[in-house]
Amino acid sequence: MRFRVLKKNLLALLGVSFVVVTLLISTRVLLVNDNDTTGPNNVDQGMHSGDAVKFKFGSPTELTQSVYSANYKQCVHNADTFPGEPLLVLVVQVHNRPEYLRLFIKSLEKAAEVHSFLLIFSHDYFSEEINAIVQGITFCKVLQIYFPFSTQLYPSEFPGKDPRDCPRDISKDNARKTGCLNAEHPDSYGHYREAFITQTKHHWWWKLHFVWERVPALQGYSGFVIFLEEDNYILPDFFHYYKSMVEFRKSSCPDCDMLALGNHNGLTDFNRLSNKVLTTGWMSTKHNIGMAISRDVYYKLMGCHEEFCTYDDYNWDWTLQHLSGTCISKPIKVLVAHGSRVLHTGDCGLHKKENCRPEWATQKVEESLKTAKEGLFPQSLVLQGAEAVEHKTHMKNGGWGDVRDHILCKNYAKRL
Repeated sequence: MRFRVLKKNLLALLGVSFVVVTLLISTRVLLVNDNDTTGPNNVDQGMHSGDAVKFKFGSPTELTQSVYSANYKQCVHNADTFPGEPLLVLVVQVHNRPEYLRLFIKSLEKAAEVHSFLLIFSHDYFSEEINAIVQGITFCKVLQIYFPFSTQLYPSEFPGKDPRDCPRDISKDNARKTGCLNAEHPDSYGHYREAFITQTKHHWWWKLHFVWERVPALQGYSGFVIFLEEDNYILPDFFHYYKSMVEFRKSSCPDCDMLALGNHNGLTDFNRLSNKVLTTGWMSTKHNIGMAISRDVYYKLMGCHEEFCTYDDYNWDWTLQHLSGTCISKPIKVLVAHGSRVLHTGDCGLHKKENCRPEWATQKVEESLKTAKEGLFPQSLVLQGAEAVEHKTHMKNGGWGDVRDHILCKNYAKRL
């Protein structure tokens, strides 16, 4: 059985039985019989809302059972109302900001041709409120998937925070003396892992694998998948602009690897920039919003699976920038919208959790859109600039030195 093989390999790799046992317990769902033919690949693509999993929120054990059942069944809500293949797939990474999620869904509802979309919401926090918000969508097909290694499901063991883990700022010498679990594996700056910090990168990489490999609703889909987050807001001409970018790429930039439908400039000078695009090398701080990835690029990223999972940076986007031009020998070239079709509304996130005012975001967006109406739905796109496509070095941020994170991350591609 795969369990025995993986256990042997892990023991040889780590050489620390205590750490290995913790890891094996925590990754128990990955260790299945090679003869087991059940799993998401065998799910009937026609499952509709009536087959939905009834989530139980009472305990981590009940939640875990609900998560795996939902990922197995993959019920597509509103499939009867909107039959046929989707013309566009959006994947939204969701944590626990329900007010921003409501604002995002409000923007979707106003988007032209939204009925032809498939929305995939990927959750790493599970609550009745968030489930109700997503399941209240009636304007297109919706699929919910659930990150099965959420810290919520593992409150006192890896990949959550194990009470036996080393404190973040303890020295390595003192860590060894205390015998804490991960004493041998601080990050590049001497800090030990923080579970809530590592979760986003884990979720992003798992989601990438799961969507492209394990979602039957995408079988036969040949378009781009656009990756968004819960605190994004899309403009009404989002789909129109996406189709224009696809056509522009075909005729004028066939070597562009990705599309970036958003930028971080908001709607400043939007009406002038609305139909302008730029080609450049992919950069974390500029092109991580409204990313459109093709299956071909997904496979290119998979060729760097080992490097992604072991690079000491807890940010998925900085890790991606590191890979572009190193492991991926030819740097990633991106076609970028100058007039952003994706806005970032969140004033709270991983590092800021107080004084969040989503109502201010709503007001700001509505006021900005009033001035941007004239620039929507441009007839054609114009190339405004073509920057050099090259590897951009940066100082890694750390936070990803624990070998347990590396091993769990690498396992996503082996058995989901």
